[in-house]
Amino acid sequence: MNARTESYWAATDDIPLLETSGAGVLREAALARPGHPALVEAVEDPAQRRRWTYAQLHAEAEQTARALLTVFEPGEHVAIWGGNCAEWVILQYGLALAGLVMVTVNPAARVNELAYVLRQSRARGVFHQTHYRGLDMGAAIAEASALEGLTLRHVSCLEALDSFMARGAATQSLPAIDPHQPCMIQYTSGTTGQPKGALLNHYSVTNNARMMAIIKALGPTTVNLGVAPLFHTAGCVANVLGTAQTGGTLVLPAAFEPELMLDLIEQERVTFGFGVPTMLIALLAAQAKRPRDLSSLVTMFSGATIVPIEVVRQVEAQFGVTLIIGYGQTETSPSITHTRLTDRDEDKSATIGQPIPQIEVKIIDPGTGQILPVDQPGELCTRGFHVMMAYYDMPEATAATIDADGWLHTGDLCAMDARGYCRVTGRLKDLIIRGGENIYPREVEEVLYTHEAVAEVAVFGVPDDYWGEQVAAVVTFKAGAQASGDALRAHVAAQLARHKVPSHWYALPAIPATASGKLQKFRLVEMFRAGELAGAAI
Repeated sequence: MNARTESYWAATDDIPLLETSGAGVLREAALARPGHPALVEAVEDPAQRRRWTYAQLHAEAEQTARALLTVFEPGEHVAIWGGNCAEWVILQYGLALAGLVMVTVNPAARVNELAYVLRQSRARGVFHQTHYRGLDMGAAIAEASALEGLTLRHVSCLEALDSFMARGAATQSLPAIDPHQPCMIQYTSGTTGQPKGALLNHYSVTNNARMMAIIKALGPTTVNLGVAPLFHTAGCVANVLGTAQTGGTLVLPAAFEPELMLDLIEQERVTFGFGVPTMLIALLAAQAKRPRDLSSLVTMFSGATIVPIEVVRQVEAQFGVTLIIGYGQTETSPSITHTRLTDRDEDKSATIGQPIPQIEVKIIDPGTGQILPVDQPGELCTRGFHVMMAYYDMPEATAATIDADGWLHTGDLCAMDARGYCRVTGRLKDLIIRGGENIYPREVEEVLYTHEAVAEVAVFGVPDDYWGEQVAAVVTFKAGAQASGDALRAHVAAQLARHKVPSHWYALPAIPATASGKLQKFRLVEMFRAGELAGAAI
């Protein structure tokens, strides 16, 4: 095959597209492997771990679907607000079987963030955990509803899902599911500070999940340690739908905790694991402190940010695995590119791999839209089955992201080499990636602008050896006013999720800006790197 000269990848058909749905993939798994372990709720005490076979999981999901149809009509939107738990998975499948659209909400969301999502998504009901990190989630939903004037048809706890199931009648028929109908709305923050709901259909997420699983060589003997949050596509798409389509077992802990993760690998004989670089570094440290038997591990996956080559080498050497790197976005269901099992360490650390099958990728000049020569950075655009249907109820934002020819503009600056391997070189969007979590500075800035002492603010990402990036904020104060970093931190923490709160705080007489007044955040990053901001810390 001749080496390419243009930064364009044509769609390949080495993995076929199937007319599948979230409802169908579970049903087929239950028919093919009814007694095979499907789900393990991975609490710390092995004796307390609940387990489901595919037949049991399917039966409970169907009963949940019947109960849902006593409250909701097919096509309506229902939110899930909580951390990882078995009921989350059962409800996800129940919603799919009932023809309902799942709205995922970050469990760390504050009341105003929750209120916005519930209103914008037009959710008709919410299933929530009783508490999350000390937050009374039921009370928060009531407060959010009052804030937005919402009338929710149904609100109940995930912990009481068994009781909810009981209202479903065995005679209740389930609707036929069109694979191309919507199945979920996943919220992703925008640079305007207003989150956008990516509307995804069954066809895009089930095919994307299956392709990711095949590329990773997952199968019926795979035991997948699903640490990715279920409110992310990495959790509810890659882990839940990918595992079902390859017939493996999903081991589901409530959250990432290095010691427990290593114990689970040893006790449940885990073969496949996931971790953003921050997690991988923590696992390496915990294993060095107290070694476990990790001989069952075969493959690990990482993404969300560049994985340092030394981390790749340490993970593969100390855990005896092959590490795979992936790249994608919520808007692309989520995967766009993957490294492969046979790729070199250099490709795993310096690139995001080649595009997955059945999609096109091109690198364009952001100004002209022209495809660039290989190795020249530009905006990565992609087209294919994986592209979202739209940003829900946001036609202008949709048109700004998906052009008339169906190309989704990612906002990421990348370069493609002659082999089709891509590497991230920067971002058009003002995005910070902290430990795999996307943080949009404008959202944080808008909160800080509500503080009585703040005149101007710039939020930006700074390099961090552990998190990849940390959030930093530079403020100027109004005349005669002042505030400490702790006070500003508390102000942000009261309104936004914990991971969005800046770790570094600085006050300057003025923030560097262009002649037209546009803040020069790149100068702030340069000043941070040079240590020039140290004296301005507050």
